[in-house]
Amino acid sequence: MERVFTFFSSYRGTIVLMTIYAVGLASATFIEKTMGTEAAKMLVYYSPLFIFLQFLLVLNFLLLLFREKWFLRKKWALLVIHFALIVILGGALTTHLFGKEGQVHIREGERSDRMVMYTSKGVQVERLPFELELVKFTLNRYPGSQSPSSYESDLLVHLDGEVREARVFMNNVLDLKGYRFFQASYDPDEKGTVLSVNRDVAGRTITYSGYLLLIIGFILIFFVPNSRFRTLLKQLKGVRKQARKVLPALPLCFFLGLFPSTVIGQESTSDTMLAPLLDDSLEVSQPMQVSPSVRVGMDAHHAALETALQNAVPVEHAARFGALPVQFRGRVMPMNTFSSEILRKLHKERDFEGLNPDRFLLSLFAMPRVWSMVPLIVVDNELIQFMYELPGSYAAYADFFDEEGRYCLLPRLQEAFHRPVNERSTLDKELINLDERVNIVYQLFNYSIPGIFPDPNDPTHTWYAPGEDLSHFPRQDSLFITQTFSLYLSEVGHAVRSGDWDKAGDVLWLLEAHQLKNDKAQLINPKKLRAEVHYNEMNIFGRCKVGYFILGGLLLLVAAVQLFRSRSWLTYASRVLTIAVVLIFLYHMFGMGLRWYISGYAPWSNSYETMVYIAWATVLAGLLFGRKNSLTLALATLFGGVILFVSGLNWMDPQINTLVPVLKSPWLMFHVAVIVAAYGFFGISFLLGITNLSLIAFTKNDAAVTSRVKELSIINNLSLLVGLALMTTGTFLGAVWANESWGRYWGWDPKETWALITVVIYAIVTHIHLAKKGNYTWLFNFLSVLAFSSVLMTFLGVNYFLSGMHSYGHTSGSVAVFLYIAAAFGLILLLGILAYRKRTVSKLSS
Repeated sequence: MERVFTFFSSYRGTIVLMTIYAVGLASATFIEKTMGTEAAKMLVYYSPLFIFLQFLLVLNFLLLLFREKWFLRKKWALLVIHFALIVILGGALTTHLFGKEGQVHIREGERSDRMVMYTSKGVQVERLPFELELVKFTLNRYPGSQSPSSYESDLLVHLDGEVREARVFMNNVLDLKGYRFFQASYDPDEKGTVLSVNRDVAGRTITYSGYLLLIIGFILIFFVPNSRFRTLLKQLKGVRKQARKVLPALPLCFFLGLFPSTVIGQESTSDTMLAPLLDDSLEVSQPMQVSPSVRVGMDAHHAALETALQNAVPVEHAARFGALPVQFRGRVMPMNTFSSEILRKLHKERDFEGLNPDRFLLSLFAMPRVWSMVPLIVVDNELIQFMYELPGSYAAYADFFDEEGRYCLLPRLQEAFHRPVNERSTLDKELINLDERVNIVYQLFNYSIPGIFPDPNDPTHTWYAPGEDLSHFPRQDSLFITQTFSLYLSEVGHAVRSGDWDKAGDVLWLLEAHQLKNDKAQLINPKKLRAEVHYNEMNIFGRCKVGYFILGGLLLLVAAVQLFRSRSWLTYASRVLTIAVVLIFLYHMFGMGLRWYISGYAPWSNSYETMVYIAWATVLAGLLFGRKNSLTLALATLFGGVILFVSGLNWMDPQINTLVPVLKSPWLMFHVAVIVAAYGFFGISFLLGITNLSLIAFTKNDAAVTSRVKELSIINNLSLLVGLALMTTGTFLGAVWANESWGRYWGWDPKETWALITVVIYAIVTHIHLAKKGNYTWLFNFLSVLAFSSVLMTFLGVNYFLSGMHSYGHTSGSVAVFLYIAAAFGLILLLGILAYRKRTVSKLSS
């Protein structure tokens, strides 16, 4: 019994309990994937054993509180943080035992006072102490699309003989006698509303109090003199003083071999020999449907490509065309954005054979017959290339039709669509993606996209393409639309031959004037449209990526030499490079701000934007800790470049999208900003951990190495503490967002569960020094590296491999990335083993 008590009152017991807790949570997410949500709740989340495990964690803290005499030692930051966690667990238990959740369904003109609750015991109905009457339900959509922008329920509340008006919409809650009503859903005919209901005053109050205490505790940890963070800062000063007394004897070649300074670039393609111009290639009149009767060969591909390139539109006029406002995917954008997205979708490149997106698209509009034979549609899958006898990685539109004009993909596509989504093979998914690209080309050839002409009488503010059904327009407007666009393309064809672009420019001006005249909803914002064109052309994040790679590599070289020799010119070079990194960092921040201005929301709402933000946060963390050690800034800068490189991969979509209603919340902005910033600090710890393991494994165990390892380990620890504070705060800010948006601050969705797992794992790493057993330096650095896998799982793995609201399904590109990550962690495991053996041998020999 004494041994049990000793275990539960020890730091060792803390580490073991937290490890079991993290493993239990992780297993629950995979149980949910295979057996469903209810099974995960029954077997793990709401099981008596799991609740008992949380009780043991609280007990462990209380026993340590008295054993370590934290009150007497005035460990206020530590006490506030841990008491906050106990309060949060108490709030969660109160919600679990006494909270109620349900739904209220009301049709327009009807009343309801009944809340339907779906529990493990079945469906239950509870009567409310008031009645709600739905006056009107409104579903607002983004202009020209079916995508919802907001849901709104106009209500009358009948309470104690009085009637008052109320409105519920996404992120706007109705509080009434302890009940909270949230906009959840609506009827298909848009004549009824579904409100989610929550009654949890006590649980919510306790939990929110815990969140507030937690934030106060994290603030204290950075300012209270005897906190862990401040103690580490003092230790760092001492270690740096000691390091100056010892001349580092680290071989320069080791650093050059371990951290190569490379610049990621692209090989230039060789120039293409141009064939003679094909006759009548520029004749364009009415919208046409391209249905080739004969599959083309390589010679025809080559001739069509050379014709298209020879007759390309000049850059100046293409820029005017690119500035034309269009409507696509529910928002108004410049044609330049549309053409960029189309080219990226079809060809997976930023340009086509030297043609920028605007030149490419206008040429395609003007010469559809020629472009139907140009191999521009990317075909990644080699099996599909073989099955349909395609010429290679790129195929022409005409290649997908047989000699009788039949669509070659159709039979297998029908089989793929008939299968349930979760039963589709990789080949099925690749065929469906390829079909999407072919259909985009078809729509372009027939001028069915994008929307160019606003309909002033359309209640949804839809813009129409010249190839769409225009019968609802007045006859005069319908003729203007079809004839003007055809005239414009005709003038483009003549201008290519003559070199006189004045007439084409005049017709383009007519199109712009017509748009301004009929834009009754005032969707055209000239300043934002110009800003978006500049944003597209500047390629800010691509340039930042190159800058980070170059400067990070040079800074790493200087930092490595500084470890070997101390010279004034090295210090000067380091400062100059640091200033250059700051300038690139500010340019990076400018790009994020410009995207924010264009989209109208914070630029971290999807995977691409979040990766860009993580890169920024990583470099920020490097700048903060780089004052202590230039090697830290070098690693952070390089890692920022790597993250931007990943964000530019084809499976990351950089387009600016409209937001779904639930994402229009300031709580979401704070939640994502804080939690993703934590990833940057965790990334720094990951790199510092690898650096230390490498120093231990591949260098002599002398005073110089030991000093450097100690210094980098302390910086690693500081970075982990900042990351853990941000991660924990961000996770619970997400809980507040969820509670204020749909009435449940914790629902055990895999994304939020893995965020909690990440918090627990990094808490284990930051507490490992308390155990004081074995080789702490090796163990701490090794764990700080392995812990980063939980970040990758939270940010990427959940999205692609688990079920839940944040799951998107995986693509072949994403699977390849995860295979590379797995291989990298295999090498890291090998590095950790080598470092452990080296340290053990050194101890035995000494």
